Amino acid sequence: MRPFKIQATYTPTGDQPQAIAQICQGLDANQKHQILKGVTGSGKTFTMANIIEQVQRPTLVLAHNKTLAAQLFSEFRELFPDNAVEYFVSYYDYYQPEAYIINTDTFIEKDSSINDDIDKMRHSATTSLLSRRDVIIVSSVSCIYGIGDPQTYKKMAITIEKGGELDRDAFLRSLVDIQYERNDIDFHRGTFRVRGDIIDILPADKRKEAIRIEFFGDTVEEIAIIDPITGEVLEQPKQCLIFPGSHYVTDQPSVSGIINQIQIELQDRLQFYKKENKLVEYQRLESRTMHDIEMIQEIGYCSGIENYSRFLTGRKPGEAPPTLLDYFPKDFLLFIDESHVSVPQIGGMFKGDRSRKETLVEFGFRLPAALDNRPLTFSEFENIVGQTIYVSATPAKYELGKTGDKHIDQIIRPTGLVDPQIIVKPTKDQVNELYSEINEVIKRGERILITTLTKRFAEELTQYYSKLEIKCEYLHSEIDSIERVEIIRRLRSGEIDVLIGVNLLREGLDLPEVSLVAVLDADKQGFLRSASSLIQTTGRAARNVNGKVLFFGDTVTDAMRTCIDETVRRRQIQTEYNRQHNITPKSIQKNISKPLKEIYNLESDERDILDKQQKSYSSLSELKKDMKQLRAEMKEAAKELNFEKAATLRDRLFALQKLELSFL
Repeated sequence: MRPFKIQATYTPTGDQPQAIAQICQGLDANQKHQILKGVTGSGKTFTMANIIEQVQRPTLVLAHNKTLAAQLFSEFRELFPDNAVEYFVSYYDYYQPEAYIINTDTFIEKDSSINDDIDKMRHSATTSLLSRRDVIIVSSVSCIYGIGDPQTYKKMAITIEKGGELDRDAFLRSLVDIQYERNDIDFHRGTFRVRGDIIDILPADKRKEAIRIEFFGDTVEEIAIIDPITGEVLEQPKQCLIFPGSHYVTDQPSVSGIINQIQIELQDRLQFYKKENKLVEYQRLESRTMHDIEMIQEIGYCSGIENYSRFLTGRKPGEAPPTLLDYFPKDFLLFIDESHVSVPQIGGMFKGDRSRKETLVEFGFRLPAALDNRPLTFSEFENIVGQTIYVSATPAKYELGKTGDKHIDQIIRPTGLVDPQIIVKPTKDQVNELYSEINEVIKRGERILITTLTKRFAEELTQYYSKLEIKCEYLHSEIDSIERVEIIRRLRSGEIDVLIGVNLLREGLDLPEVSLVAVLDADKQGFLRSASSLIQTTGRAARNVNGKVLFFGDTVTDAMRTCIDETVRRRQIQTEYNRQHNITPKSIQKNISKPLKEIYNLESDERDILDKQQKSYSSLSELKKDMKQLRAEMKEAAKELNFEKAATLRDRLFALQKLELSFL
């Protein structure tokens, strides 16, 4: 095993060494819960990295959204280039779960669009966990959702050794059993092709590296890692391991037993419907389940097989499903980043999922086993995880309760930066007042973040400033995860000067180029303007020596006062530390990371192709004509409950709406 080894030109400074030492001491003393209360820009990620290097344990870093997860992934990958740093988030670009609406007697089929690139990353994560210990997984809350059993997943992996005896035909059947598809024409991830005694496999966790197996009779004569396009040999290992193409796999001998269990539960449920005289539900459940059974018998898989995961994994009714957490060894370390947001998110997943599925089971759309295809409950999550470190500038009651209100402070920034000055301005003419501030910041070559209360206002403000020749974009929840990361990268590189959003600009965005943060309508009480939210928002300007925050409000609310007082307290501590150590504050210097696609060698997707096509529009009228047509097609697709098509059309429409701004 390779040890965790940080590759960096700098070492812990400020109060980082103290925080690292205290947390490691707590881990050695077997403390289960610790809090790292670090201000924005104090290098919490670097502190986490140093802790991982010292304890040398597999680590899960849990983030509350894909944008933050992607940023953390990039940072850890730079710090640990020789170790396995992986990214595990939901692989759906679009997801409409199956549901039954009782009032209108409407059943909505499951409809989704899986992001093949992210699916590859998920397989890469589980493969690393089962084959090595120097692994860091950066994940969203997806890690608490059920996936296939790790023991079965590992048991069904195929090990191939150069010079070993292996029946070629049996090997091909094994590939099909673990959900690989033979395709001699279109060679892509999760497929294999056969050319006589040469078999090429493109594993589920790869895209740019295929495995070539050359047979001589029943002997493995050669193993090579090749470029799937050029066929160039990249490496010639003596052994290779091929993990299944799906997390939901089962070995063939157990298929009959699984089907038998499904049939037993089916008969029990059918007897219930017969007794209750629910003939429609009886017929519906029998038809749907028998179809699934036939598919499992024929190919070992069916659409919606996750609803039978309890049978696949041999678990009892109500028992916790296997999740990514089960792929970790028992001694893994957990960091929950921005814990004040992430912890409540973990606790909120189960109930919504349960309510929808109970309706499906009640009306005969699914067997009761579907209830066990679910996320973990919060208590199950607590029971699985071991030593946990909560990382936040504003830890909440849960974390503080676990540690007896004790925490480890990290207030001093390595660069000597102090918390930004906060200025309160009236809301009257706030948009034009802000425009003047924006121009001053742009002249210095720096960036601006603006938070609004509504998505509509963010969009309108983006359009307004764009007309004034300000390079700006808005960030919202409907932008997919990879594009979201790309927008952040463009802001840092200067392709965008202003980024506008609602609630996506608070936690964890590491943007040293940003020197101005503006909070519009800061005096409107609520979640988006709570003390915790304002403190987090203020932190976005704390990585630049010219950092400044504008609160636009006509009164100073309790939340605003708490934020201002805490900022003043920190500034005093930081300023005194700088004076004692003769430190001159400097803006954080940080490389702009490669796009996520480039990091994982991802191919161009349809959106890239669309972007090239958009440049061909010669007039605004031509563009608007296409937009009108797309909008009509999208509504028609939604009316017909064709949600996947509607989502695809929606994404194209969003792209054209952005292009429209360039004509205005």
